[in-house]
Amino acid sequence: MKFSESWLRSFVATDRSGDELSHLLTMAGLEVEEVEAVAPAFSQVVVGHVLEVTKHPNADRLNVCRVDIGSGTPAQIVCGAPNVAVGMKVPCALPGAVLPGDFVIKVAKVRGIESSGMLCSAKELGIDADASGLLPLAANAQAGDDVRRLLDLDDRMLTLKLTPNRADCLSLTGIAREVAALTGTKAQFPAVASVAITGNAARAVALAAPAACPRYCGRVISGVDARAATPEWMARRLLRSGLRPISALVDITNYVMLELGQPLHAFDNARLQGTVRARMAQPDETLRLLNGETLTLSDDILLIADDEKPLAMAGIMGGNDSAITLDTTEVFLESAFFAPAAIAGRARRYGFSSDASHRFERGVDFAGTLRALERASELVVAICGGQSGPLSEALAELPARPPLRLRTARVARVLGVEFAPDTIAELLGHLALDCQRDGDDFVVTPPSYRFDLEIEEDLIEEIARLYGYDNIPSQPPRAMLSMLAQSEDSRPLPRLRQILADRGFQEVINFAFVEEAREADFADNRKPVRLANPIASQLAVMRSSLIGGLVGTLQANLRRRQNRVRIFETGRCFLRDQAGAPVAGFRQPWRLGGLAFGGAQPEQWGSPARAVDFFDLKADLEALLLPAVARFEKATHPALHPGRTARVVLDGKTIGFIGELHPQWVQKYELAQAPVLFELELAALLRARLPQFAEVSRQPPAIRDVALLVDYDLPLQTLLDGFAAHCPPPVQELRLFDIYTGKGVPDGKKSVAFRIVMQDTQKTLQDSEVDFAVQKLIDYAQQAFSAQLRV
Repeated sequence: MKFSESWLRSFVATDRSGDELSHLLTMAGLEVEEVEAVAPAFSQVVVGHVLEVTKHPNADRLNVCRVDIGSGTPAQIVCGAPNVAVGMKVPCALPGAVLPGDFVIKVAKVRGIESSGMLCSAKELGIDADASGLLPLAANAQAGDDVRRLLDLDDRMLTLKLTPNRADCLSLTGIAREVAALTGTKAQFPAVASVAITGNAARAVALAAPAACPRYCGRVISGVDARAATPEWMARRLLRSGLRPISALVDITNYVMLELGQPLHAFDNARLQGTVRARMAQPDETLRLLNGETLTLSDDILLIADDEKPLAMAGIMGGNDSAITLDTTEVFLESAFFAPAAIAGRARRYGFSSDASHRFERGVDFAGTLRALERASELVVAICGGQSGPLSEALAELPARPPLRLRTARVARVLGVEFAPDTIAELLGHLALDCQRDGDDFVVTPPSYRFDLEIEEDLIEEIARLYGYDNIPSQPPRAMLSMLAQSEDSRPLPRLRQILADRGFQEVINFAFVEEAREADFADNRKPVRLANPIASQLAVMRSSLIGGLVGTLQANLRRRQNRVRIFETGRCFLRDQAGAPVAGFRQPWRLGGLAFGGAQPEQWGSPARAVDFFDLKADLEALLLPAVARFEKATHPALHPGRTARVVLDGKTIGFIGELHPQWVQKYELAQAPVLFELELAALLRARLPQFAEVSRQPPAIRDVALLVDYDLPLQTLLDGFAAHCPPPVQELRLFDIYTGKGVPDGKKSVAFRIVMQDTQKTLQDSEVDFAVQKLIDYAQQAFSAQLRV
């Protein structure tokens, strides 16, 4: 809701400053989203009366003007505007004036003629983009008057971000009521009296859908001048409320809508036939709207129609066949109450919206229908002339406003503040609610314009708003709390997140419901857990793997030209399970997944660029598992490359998988290269090994390197497991540091080099002991794997 601050202040005279007023409305739940100045700052611009215009002797497009600026002596000003004419009242910037953009006006010679000032267009004053000519001012403006004061250019435009329940504030009247209640001042609204009946023209109205339209009023005004000019004050208020003036009749209906909150519509009465009625649309009935669209309507659309044709989508938009034009001489003014349920969502169904539907679907004051019609009739007769006909009205059952009971004790319990009954009565009185005392309780009947007051808590919210949210004390919760013990045999989840973040990963959160195709691709899940009521048709199943969400996040990043992505996610997966699950038939394990794509390192000059690979992510995974050491065994997975995938085994149990994305899915999901992924059971990662004491040796270690020739197909893990099981006591560490194939190595063989670290806690090892331990390992490799010592 956008409106002019000066228009609001004409209804409620408050001494609060503009900023104080904005803060007051925001803290009362009517958030002021934007405040705009009507015009930028400028000074010394007055009304100038053009007395004489002559051609410049040295320039074809310039004129020399004598201008009355209210000082008694006319000023000579050179002007190039094409619309300058004798008798015009225009803005005149005097010497010394500062216009927007810090443009200073000085006495200067223009082609040899002295010019003492400048006649201004709207663009030069910063109030409009029109620079085609001078800004004409009202004919009754006095020469020398301040233009800022004349045009009310110190006004501001406020935009409220209203919640859907506050439809009563979609008008200046509603906002003024709020300001009056919040400041304790009295609002003064324009007096609206019944228009004198000066004509006999009338049109019958009827209700064929009384539940959707329980009240319909209309009036015929004959002999109107549709070409009459919209008054400057009305056009100004419309513009500052975000509406473009169109014609006097249309502008009057828009003005009353902004002023009272009641949308109106004007029909060309000469184009109507018979009775005007509110009815539901017939199947496949068509209507051409004012916006040029021709719609085929469903039978739940409420229409305004005459005896021959539909005239308008009720409460949404008028039809083109009954629209007023500049040649209209007789109008039928409509003012009605449409039930919110009959209007809500209908405009959006057809892909557009309107100011009227925005109000009607939230609720319009059903007691203000006649008042709005009388106000519009008054303005039409005053501006466009004509004879006002008698009122036509069709009335059914209006919405009930049942009384609500407000308990003083309940107010204190909900807000945490004790309120005396007299204080509550005073606050409710500011809202002008129909309120009756019943002991310490109150019986409140909501007014017709407050559709949001339905339960006791709604009234309590009103108490809180008027009392001031800032005045409600913030009390910290009080409870007996104890610090939970953190077991040494578990790691907190934030610690795992921190480890991954330290290694360059970013956490993502994806929906647990996914596309069925991704479940089939990445988890080979042909019977996923289905949602009974999905939020979207493509998100119809629950995930059984985190991989699909990670790949989707990768795609989103690639579309935004991010060429290096390292992400992880923790979350539940959902699988069918026949037994042993907390929920019968289902299992919901927590998992941790990660993905790396692009360069192994951020782009830099210090190292050559290369793509991230299996071993990069394996190193990240090993850092995540420390101090535990996992085994990586060749495996297959439906989402991963068949030759570059390993299962992760910890303490003899498979806890997840790591590998490159399958080439088939790389191609299907249009990825530039294969990302590397892992997915692990979170429970296994949260287990920690209890620390155990081990004596630190003070003796120097003995280090030997051994290179062995083994079969090319021999898994290294098998070799390492065998050494681990047959290490003699002095050996503290045995680490693979090189694999070589090529010149000097027979076909079908590979060279594997190990570093053997030996140390004793009690003594320095002798060479004989070291050689014996190394030879024992070599003998084991020769016997178990037919290894040969490479020399």
